[in-house]
Parts: sequence; structure tokens; C-alpha cells
Amino acid sequence: MRTRAPAGAVMPATTKKLRCAVYTRKSTDEGLDKEFNTLDAQREACEAYITSQRAEGWVLVRDRYDDGGFSGGTLERPALKRLLTDIEAGLVDVIVVYKIDRLSRSLMDFAKLVETFEAHRVTFVSVTQSFNTTTSMGRLTLNILLSFAQFEREVIGERIRDKVAASKARGMWMGGKVPLGYAVANRKLMVNAVEAARVRRVFELFVETGSGVETVRRLQAEGVTAKSGRALDKGDVYKILNLRTYIGEVTHKGNVYRGEHEALVLRDLWDRAHAILQVSPRARAAQNRQSAPALLKGLIFGVDGRALSPTHCVKNGRLYRYYVAQRVLKGDAPGDDTIVRRVPAAEIEVAVADQVRALLRQPEIVVGTWLAARRDAPDLTEREVRDALRRLDPLWGELFPAEQARIVHALVERVVIGLDGADIRMRVEGLAGLLRDLGAVAPAALRPAA
Repeated sequence: MRTRAPAGAVMPATTKKLRCAVYTRKSTDEGLDKEFNTLDAQREACEAYITSQRAEGWVLVRDRYDDGGFSGGTLERPALKRLLTDIEAGLVDVIVVYKIDRLSRSLMDFAKLVETFEAHRVTFVSVTQSFNTTTSMGRLTLNILLSFAQFEREVIGERIRDKVAASKARGMWMGGKVPLGYAVANRKLMVNAVEAARVRRVFELFVETGSGVETVRRLQAEGVTAKSGRALDKGDVYKILNLRTYIGEVTHKGNVYRGEHEALVLRDLWDRAHAILQVSPRARAAQNRQSAPALLKGLIFGVDGRALSPTHCVKNGRLYRYYVAQRVLKGDAPGDDTIVRRVPAAEIEVAVADQVRALLRQPEIVVGTWLAARRDAPDLTEREVRDALRRLDPLWGELFPAEQARIVHALVERVVIGLDGADIRMRVEGLAGLLRDLGAVAPAALRPAA
């Protein structure tokens, strides 16, 4: 049975639902771990307001938009970005905040937000500040509130900056990433003895090598790591070398103050490292190449019995190294075709190094090394010596030039260069000394295999 409404009766209008999103924010993360924190208090007040407007069709959306530990002076906030994305997707009709400054403390940023809101027909409400932005007086009130919010943010920022400056002038550590070599106790930097040794090793190796690349390579070979256990890279090395915290100082905006914490590096070592840093990396690299020991210096001779001397030249910015006959250097062999005048250093050094590495794999050398070394280490086994010599072969390319030269001089008696090629004469005495050298340059190689 159908019924009709009486003539002249007015049908009740259907209330449009307005989807309301609550946005909360706190500038710091202090206290956010409590069971009921500031963000919860803001949300509770906003949800109560939405409930009071239920007759107007207001409904709370399920998503939470909470930014804990984010300043109101920027729009780079994760929850705010999600809220703006949902607004652009048409999922929100009303934004509810506890106070206007929770949304933004910057007039310019707030203008951008309002522009986005208006473009998607979204309104916003502050539950503690009643005004209507559809009137000129309401917009004036909003601008005044935002001006004071921005003023308050700037004053707070100035106070924080002044406090940081004053604290650093007293040598206090003001937080941040804890440097390698230190730990934090009672908000102060305390020396971590294990890590402090790593920091000093970085300075020592850099002063010794004069090269960031060589320093990194040797640090990695020694297993020196950062706090996280990650191998140190070149960037880490230069940060450590330039951090004045390690000499007991605190810096702030170009000013240097005496710190409350203990220094890890002696001033003399710091000064030596920074004297090297004053030279450009390219110039340091050239110096290192030129000052690197010639692998065969004192070992390479001509058929006339006279030594060949290491020399170098630079062409088009590239370094070329040679071993040159003494008679050529003195200018008394202009037309002598019985001698080799000069030999490219890289070629002859590689040939000799290959001979040395092949020698280390020969059984008679292993036995000879073991027998000679037993005088100083009676418990040393033949297997341990064999494993040590085997592990040296793949390690050769990682050794520092001086270390390679020491091993070559222990095993090579003489290299004679003639027109028919090179005669490489090896020495078998002094093998125990070689084993001691291995222990100095590659301690891990002497450990028995697991």
C-alpha cells in the first residue's frame, strides 16, 4: 500500500556528509613515548569537536595525520604530505586542528596550503580559535594569528641559537652524531678506548703515506672500521682528519673553543696531518709517485757490472719511470751498442715480481724457509709456512711499495740486463728474515688455516 505526503508538506533535506581529517603536530619528539602525549591531547579535542558537529554531517576519517618532532616552519612533514595527497585525491572535506600554528607557523607556507585547500574545496577549522574566513574580518584575524605564530617561531629559533652558541663557547657538546672514538654519558663526550685507537691510526697512516687513497687501502687491510662496523672510505678519512673534536676543541660558526671533552690526537700529529692537507691532492699524488721506492734499486745491473739508476720524467702530465745505465747518465757512452741504455721500470719490475711470486710456490723454498725459521720459532710447522707463502701471492698487489721492495730485496740477489734479455738471480739465504717480514706486513697470513 502506497502513502502520499499531505499536500504542502516539506520533505526533510538529506544532510551531506563531510569527511573530517584531524591533523596534529609537535615541534620536538620529547615526551612522545608517553602513554598519553601532546599529540593525543590535540586529537582528543579535535575528535570531540567533530562529534559535536555530527548533526551537520561531520564524520571522522580513519587515517591519522600526526607529525611528532617536526617544525611548523616547513612543509616537509610526512603526515602533512600524506594529508595533502589525500586532499588532492578528493578524500577529505574538512581539516580540523587544535590551533592554527599546528598546521603552519609561516605566512608564506600557510598561503600555499590555503591555495591548495581552496582549489579542492576543502575547509579547515581550529577548535580553540573561532573565526570565519569567508569574511574580511575573519581573514584579517587569521593573518594576525599567523603573524604572531611566525613571530613566536622566530623568537624561539633565536633563543635556541643563542643557547647553542653560549653552550659551545663553554666547550659543551650539543648533541648530534657521536664521532668515532667517543661515547656519550650524561650528555658529555667520553673516550671510547677501542675506537680512539682507530682514530689515531687514521692520522698516523695519513702522515706516513701523505695519501688519502693509500691510507684507506691500509686501513681496510688492517680491518679498521667505523662505529657501524663498515669499512672506512675516503670520505670518512677526510672527515676524521678535519674534525677538531679530536684535539679537544669545539667549533661554532667559524669560532673555535676549548672543549670539555678529552682530546684523542696530539697537537703535533694534527699539525703534521694538516700540513699535508694544505698541499693539493694532485700534487701530493705526484710527490708520492716520485718518492715511492724503486723496486729494484741496488739490484739491477748492466753486463758491464755497473748499476742502473732509477729515474723518471713527466710528459703531458704523465709520469714515466726508467732504470738508466750509469754510463748514459755520465754521458760517456754516446755510441756504445753493447749495453742496454735504459729499461722501462714497470716492465722489468713486473717480470721480477712474477719470478719472486713463482719462487714462493716452489716446494724447496717452502722447506728451506721452514727449516731456517725454526731456529726462532721451534713450534712453527711446515704447513703454516706453506699456507703463509701461498696467501702472500694474492696479497701482493695490496702491499705498500716499500713492503714489496723489502720482500724483493730478501729474495733477489741481482738482475743483469743485457741485449738478450734479463738474468734474474735469486737468493735462498735469509729465508727466515723473509718470514719475519711476512709477519710484519701481513700478520693474518701467518695464522694457521681454520
